[in-house]
Amino acid sequence: VQLVESGGGLVQAGGSLRLSCAASGCTFSVYTMGWFRQAPGKEREFVAGISWSIGTTYYADSVKGRFTISRDNAKNTVYLQMNSLKPEDTAVYYCAARRSIVLVTGRSEYDIWGQGTQVTVSS
Repeated sequence: VQLVESGGGLVQAGGSLRLSCAASGCTFSVYTMGWFRQAPGKEREFVAGISWSIGTTYYADSVKGRFTISRDNAKNTVYLQMNSLKPEDTAVYYCAARRSIVLVTGRSEYDIWGQGTQVTVSS
């Protein structure tokens, strides 16, 4: 099972980025997918999640209304559309998977992780 993130980069405050997470190696219809982020010196935190088969989504309060998580079943890919970016969104963003249709936010509940992609928002 493998998750590969892409789409990170440098953007000015107020700009947008779309992160992608390409999944392979299993039937992701029974999985929940999550995006987490980790800023320097801080704990890795939940950003957004989606139950692959049901499509239920959940967001951290800090990104609600600005970020959107979605999935493309045909491409086995999960996306994180990030709009109205702020300097405090700067972090390494990780895609993660959990073998359950129940969407949870705890980092320890996810057992498959990608390598991460850097997002830097300049002021």
